Parts: sequence; C-alpha cells; structure tokens
Amino acid sequence: MTLGVAVALISIILMVTLIYVGMHVGVVLVGLSFLGVWIMRGNFDLASNLLALSVADSIADYNFGVIPLFVFMGFVVSAANYGRDLFTATNWVFRRFKGGLAVSTVAANAGFAAVTGVSIASASVFTRIAVPEMLRFGYNPRFAVGVVAGSSVLGMLIPPSVLMILYGILTDVSIGRMFIAGIVPGILLAVAFGAGIMLAVRLRPDLIKPTAAKDEVSLTIASALVKVAPIVVLVSLVMGGIYGGYFTATEAAGIGAGASLVLAVLMRRLSWPAFWRLLVDTATVTSTICFLLIAASLYSRMLAFSGVPSFFASWITTSGFDFYTVLIIFILVLLALGAILDSTSIMLITVPIMFPILSGLGADPVWLGIVIIVAVEIGIITPPLGIAAFVVHDTLGREDISLSDVFFGVFPFVVVMLIVLALLVIFPQLSLVLL
Repeated sequence: MTLGVAVALISIILMVTLIYVGMHVGVVLVGLSFLGVWIMRGNFDLASNLLALSVADSIADYNFGVIPLFVFMGFVVSAANYGRDLFTATNWVFRRFKGGLAVSTVAANAGFAAVTGVSIASASVFTRIAVPEMLRFGYNPRFAVGVVAGSSVLGMLIPPSVLMILYGILTDVSIGRMFIAGIVPGILLAVAFGAGIMLAVRLRPDLIKPTAAKDEVSLTIASALVKVAPIVVLVSLVMGGIYGGYFTATEAAGIGAGASLVLAVLMRRLSWPAFWRLLVDTATVTSTICFLLIAASLYSRMLAFSGVPSFFASWITTSGFDFYTVLIIFILVLLALGAILDSTSIMLITVPIMFPILSGLGADPVWLGIVIIVAVEIGIITPPLGIAAFVVHDTLGREDISLSDVFFGVFPFVVVMLIVLALLVIFPQLSLVLL
C-alpha cells in the first residue's frame, strides 16, 4: 500500500467520524483534502493551488445555474401553498377508499416532489397539512406520521431532484437524462407506497378507528383541476421541455422558476415580504450547495492524487468479485452510512470513489445514479439520524407522538423502498426505458 492510499483511507475514516460528531461536511472535506495533498506531496504551495483551482473550476460552469433556479422554484411553490391545494384535490379523489387519506398524502407528496426536489421540504409541508387530518379521522398516530415521513423520500427521486443534480455534477452525467430516468422509478415507488398502505389497512383495520369526523372537502372535477393546475403547468413546462428536447436542464430550470413566480403573482399568493424571504432562502441554500461542491471537487482531486480508485479497482479485479457482488456491497455500505450521515454527505464521500470503479465494470452511469439515490434516500428515514423523521417530529410538535413513534411508523416504508431498490437493480430498464 502506497503512502497516498494510506493517507486517503485514513482521511475517509476521519471524515465519517468528524461528520458524525457534528462538523460541517464541507469544512471536513476541504480540511482533510488539503492536509491529504500536503502530506502526500510534501508541498504546501501545491495544496494551496489545488484548493484555489477547486474554487475556481468547480462551479464556474453554465450547468450550475440549475441549482439556484430549481431551489427558487421550490421556495415559490412552497410559499404559494400549492402543496395544500394538491393535498385537497388528491384527498377528494381518494376519499371513498379506506386509507384514502394516507394514499392521497402519497399522491400529493409525489406531485409536490415534481416541483420542489427536496425531501425535507415535503416532510415539513405535509406534516402540517396531512397529519392533523389523518389524526382527526382516527388514523393510528404512528401510521399517520409514518406515511408523511415515508412518502417524503419521493422528493429526491421524482425529478427535479437536488440529489440528481449533485450526482450529475460529481460524475459529469447529463442532469437532464437523470431527470428523465427518475420518472418511472419515482412513479413506481409512489404506486408501491399506495399499494402498501391499502394492503396495510386491509390486514390491520385497527390502523384507522371509526370517528364522527366529517369530510369537509367538497369539490367538483373542475375545481379539483383548478387546484392542481399550477403544479401540472410547472411539471409540463420543465419535464415536458427536457423530455421533448426543447430545453436543457438549466434552461428548463429558468423557465420553471419564472413560470412559478408569474403564477404565484397572478394568483395573488406571494407578498413582497414573502418574496424577499424566498430570495434570501434561495441565496442561503445555493451558497451552501456551492460550498459543498467546491469541497467535493477538492476531495475528488485528492483521491485522484492518492490513487485510491485505481487501488480499489485492482483489488476488486484480483478478488474475483463480479459486478453485482461489488454493487450489492456498495449498496450495503450506502445503507449503513445512511443510518449515521445525511444524503449529501454520503454522496460526496462515496460517489467519487465508487463511480469510476462501477462504470469501469460496465454499469450504465444513469442507472447507477438512480440506484445510488434510492439507496441513499432510505437513510433519511432510518434511525439514528433519519433526518426526515426528525423534521416530521419537530414540525408536528406534539408531546404524545415521540420520535420513536415516527421511526416505528416509517419502518414499513423502508421495507417497500428496499423492494423497489431490488427491482431497480434487477431490471435496469425501469430507469432507462424513457431514454
């Protein structure tokens, strides 16, 4: 083992440890990468120049415009309360089914995900909207919070997705192709969640107790269509434009951002104070993501200097492992990391190492990205970190519903996600059929 490989492996162990104890992932990546290059090359100036190049090169690209534009669109959609309208309409559609309120939450989450791209936003919005309604209609509290936390993962799989953008930037894979590839798996996961809910309430009728509550939703087909129209328009513009070849991902992001703002203004759902807040929030989130990308660029260059990808590739070749064995081991690592780290950290740590190896073994880069994202997203609803569960618990703010209740409630959704993940691994065409 060379000095470079030893330094890189030690840095990976330190990285996971420092992130887990609470240090910011970007600071950890920059600090350890800088020190790693300095130690490997014995040259402080070289490490400093590498850091400067990472800052200059990593985000100085037209494609990075997709980040602030999609983030802005997501904030506009949230501020305009399109999520509540979508939930009202889907609740009306599924009102006659037992468990229909839970299924409507999944459907609304899927629609909301198609214009926000962030799981945490979905978890926060639908905790306030859907959980009180489900509790009012006699839903078991664990079941109610589990539905919201579980279905929130759709935010990172159904395009546009921040994780898809991050993966595309880290691997130089087309973000537009990633968006298109995520459509079928996203729909498959949403349908699987809905089917799982229907099965659960049939096998365990006690999950929904009879109450005297009355459904206050009174819509017509026309009024339901009006409520979902803004989401349909935005999804059609963004994904229709990308799939039809009319826009690049960056152009679609600009059109989506502009259209969301125009719709919110025309519908009088955006005040000047709210507009200023979402501009500030967009700038804050964008700067955070860009800092992480700079850190990831430095980390990737440090790994290239160290020779770790070549070391692992040689080890895998001599070990006799076939492609699927390597992939399954990688997925297990992602699931384990998901229990202690957030999605972005996992992507930044693992993708620069494993992508060259798995691509070299013949993996389609787009399909591989979908598999990685699904595996990583399982982590945001599993203990002990399970950030979506924390968001649901904190947003709800009820003493009678504990964090453990959320984790217990979300467990069936983890099982469903594992089944869907297995299907995506076994049948790659589920991800590639629209490409």
